Amino acid sequence: MRKSLTLLATGIVTALTLTACGGSSAPSAETQTLDPAKPATLSVGASPVPQAKILEFINQDLAPKAGLKLDIKEIEDYQTPNTALSDGSLDTNYYQHKPWFDDQVKTKGYKFGHGEGVHIEPYAAFSEKVKDISEIKDSAKIAITNDPSNQVRALRVLEKAGLVKDIKDDTSVIALTDEQNPKKLKFSENQPELLINDLKDPSVDLALINGNFILKAGLSTKDALAVESTDNNPYANFLAWREESKDDARIKKLDELLHSPEVKAFIEKEWPNGDVTPAF
Repeated sequence: MRKSLTLLATGIVTALTLTACGGSSAPSAETQTLDPAKPATLSVGASPVPQAKILEFINQDLAPKAGLKLDIKEIEDYQTPNTALSDGSLDTNYYQHKPWFDDQVKTKGYKFGHGEGVHIEPYAAFSEKVKDISEIKDSAKIAITNDPSNQVRALRVLEKAGLVKDIKDDTSVIALTDEQNPKKLKFSENQPELLINDLKDPSVDLALINGNFILKAGLSTKDALAVESTDNNPYANFLAWREESKDDARIKKLDELLHSPEVKAFIEKEWPNGDVTPAF
C-alpha cells in the first residue's frame, strides 16, 4: 500500500494523517515470526525518490516472500519523517544520513537507532546561466540549503570547484570569512525542497541541490557543473527507528532487504549514471 503525501517544511505536522500500521498495531512485534502467508505490515516514511522507489521494489519483489508488507508514506520535507517517527505515526523512516540524524537527535532529543548506509545521492551544483563552474564570477549569487548538516556539504562541493576554501565541519555561509570566500560570493539560503525553484530565478547564478530533489525534478548529476564524490562519503541514507523498536522483527527484516544483492542491483540498474550509488 502506497500513500503519497505532499508536505513542505513549512507545513503543519498536525495536518499529517498517517495510519500507524506498525509497532502500535502489531502485538509483540519484537518476538513476532514473520509469515509469508500472513504478511506483517510496517509503515515507512520516505522521500519520494529514490527512497520510496527502492521501497516499492522491495514491496513488490522481496517483501512478500519475507512475510512483510510495507505501508510507504511519501514525505517531501526533512522534518516530518522524524517527528512522525517520534510520535509513533510511523514505524520507521528512510530518508536521512548520519550528519543530519546526529543533529536531529542532539537538537530534538529523539531516541532513535539506525541501520547501516544503503545508498548515497551525490550533492551537485546546477546553473541555468553558465555552462562551466569556472564562469562563476565574483559576487555571484549562490542558492544554498538552510539545513546546517547539508550546508557544509554544499560548501565542500564549492570548495572542490575552487570557489571557496578551508571549509570546516562547522562552517556556515553566515560565518564565512573573506579568506574562505575570496570571490565574495553572495549566498541565498532556502529550504532544501525549494532550491529547484531558486535554480530558475534569473538572479541566481548557481544552485546547490540535494540528490533526492535533483531526481524529483528530472535532473541528473551528469548535467551538473560540480558533483560531490561518493568515495568515503559519510552521507549514505539509512533506515531509522525508535530505540524501543530495535528488536522489531519487521524492522530487522526490512533493513536486511535494503542491504540485499537484489536492492544493490536495482539501484545500479535504475540509476546507471551514479545519481544514486549503493553504499554497501
